[in-house]
Amino acid sequence: MARPPALKLAEVLAEIRMSPSAFYCLRARGQAPRMIKLPNGELRRRRTDLDAWWDACERDTPGWR
Repeated sequence: MARPPALKLAEVLAEIRMSPSAFYCLRARGQAPRMIKLPNGELRRRRTDLDAWWDACERDTPGWR
């Protein structure tokens, strides 16, 4: 079974509606979705991992529901 293509950083940022600078600040604090660094330096994110990150954000912010 073929693995679905990983999302590019720009696609992740568009989906989570975050600027690159805000993303890198979040990443420095260890709170951003984990990214896969390719040998050419580009970053990718698996769809399933991004969905899991969203679910974790929802669990951690019960007051916003």
